[in-house]
Amino acid sequence: MTSGADKAGDAARANGSGGGSSANAPSEGDHSPGGNAVPSGGNDASEGNASSEPSEGKAPEGAAPKRRPGRRPGFADTRGEILAAARQVFAEKGFDKATIRGIAREANVDPALVHHYFESKEGVFVAAMELPMEPSVVVPMLLEGPREEFGERMVRFVLTLVSDPDRRQPVFALLRTAMTNDRAVLMIREFILGAMLGKVAEGLGVSPLRIEAAFSQMFGIVIMRYVVRLEPLASAETEELVELLAPTIQRYADGV
Repeated sequence: MTSGADKAGDAARANGSGGGSSANAPSEGDHSPGGNAVPSGGNDASEGNASSEPSEGKAPEGAAPKRRPGRRPGFADTRGEILAAARQVFAEKGFDKATIRGIAREANVDPALVHHYFESKEGVFVAAMELPMEPSVVVPMLLEGPREEFGERMVRFVLTLVSDPDRRQPVFALLRTAMTNDRAVLMIREFILGAMLGKVAEGLGVSPLRIEAAFSQMFGIVIMRYVVRLEPLASAETEELVELLAPTIQRYADGV
């Protein structure tokens, strides 16, 4: 099955923005999404409950009817339509320039309905790309607690996240898309910097370069552990790696 990242890449390629020839990328066999994105704040509303969404109202005679939040007639999967529209908009405009209003316009729904399913643009992106983490949850988790334990929290979070194959797969799918499409690279880069790493750097009061370097080091560990399967790294226990890597990641946060 095709992942959300692959669908976004297809949308970008359909707009003539392909980044060149296909390249090999991390793969773990069957790339089924498995529905493993950590849910954003707005969970699915029950599609079968007609009262869960506002009903259409009548407009004054001679005026175009005002669109009210609610399911469009004839469409059973409003959430799916919004996500399809979001992939198209993110592929065309990137993460920074995409807006909730633009996504709603592409899906032909009221912007309030996008907020009904997803609390923020970040939430839409996470669901559309089928990512296993939600920035509104991850960033506070990394910043809360003693500063001197930041390195430990970051290493444990990354390694725990990717230890689950179902959660690991969408991350690699996103990487595969980025390796073959220039516009997808822009979309992913803007999301990582704007929604996650930039906020972590701001919260710690350090240069974004330091957090980007820390993240890049962890990303390299993930590739060697789960793609190259370099031993004994691949079979090492998570806590063993936390103890080994946390002091190095902590150094980036301490600014020394």
